[in-house]
This record gives sequence, structure tokens and C-alpha cells, in this order.
Amino acid sequence: MPTRTTKKTGTAEAADAAPAAGGPARPSYFPQLAAERPDIALCRASTAVARAAEAHAGAQGLGVGQHLVLKMLAAVGPCSQQSLSEELRIDRSVMVGLCDDLEQGGLVRRERNPRDRRSYAVTVTESGRAVLADAETGVAGYLDTVFLPLDQDERRQLAGLLGKLLAGPGA
Repeated sequence: MPTRTTKKTGTAEAADAAPAAGGPARPSYFPQLAAERPDIALCRASTAVARAAEAHAGAQGLGVGQHLVLKMLAAVGPCSQQSLSEELRIDRSVMVGLCDDLEQGGLVRRERNPRDRRSYAVTVTESGRAVLADAETGVAGYLDTVFLPLDQDERRQLAGLLGKLLAGPGA
């Protein structure tokens, strides 16, 4: 494909990104790239799903991180911020902000960890449980929308494959 240098930036860019009117439609390159580079395809899919998740969570009144923190606390009980950070794979500095926001909203409370007085245990409150329950009601519909191109068997297969990737080296 020919390139041209723009006057404004001096950078090269692909010329004629769209086919000329009446010209033959060019096949999409991305399917070929995705087949050659599954890492790139996974990054693009992850970005699309993350954007959809944030939009859905925002409509429920929580960010994705806040939702995950409440979900984990409701499932496993009080945890340190460090445990939450490690298990949910959320950067420590981001976790501090998430817990601050949840605490200010009355959805969690921090108390000295009885097992380690140097740390705090984060506990979900009854208000937090109620907000989580409301947020959880829309998850199944959201997942059906986002993963519409996949049937149930493909969704299970995808979940299994992603689990393997996340359990492997470098995860």
C-alpha cells in the first residue's frame, strides 16, 4: 500500500485507507493478524470487553474494580488490601483508592487485622452487600450481550483457555 507523508506531522500514514468509490472492497487485515498473533487479538478483545464492563458497571453505580472488591469480600470474608490486590490482580495503589471510595460510600469498613496488627482487614458492610446484590442482577444479561457471538460450549472453552493462560508462567 502506498504511503504519504502528512504536512502537519511529517509522519507516514497509509494512503487510501478506504477503497475508492466504485473500487473493489479490500478484505479486512485484522483476521489475518489475529491468526498470526493471538496475543494481539486477545489484547483487542480484552480492551473491548473491558470497555463494555466499565460501561455496564458504571450504569449499576459501581466501577468494575469496586464490584470485584465487593464480590470477593462477600465470597471469602475480610481480607487485607494486599490480599485483595494480589487475588484480583489490581495494582496496590489503585486498590487503596478503590477501598477509600468504597469506605467513604459506607460499602466497606477497615479494621485492624486481628491476625496481623500492622495491616487492616477490609470487610463488606450490609450496605455493600445490598449494592453488590443489585449490581449482580444485571451481570448475566451483560455477559450474554458481550459474548453473543459464542455459544455456551464456546464460552466454557474460552473460560478454560483463559484460566490456563492466567495460571501459566508470567501470569
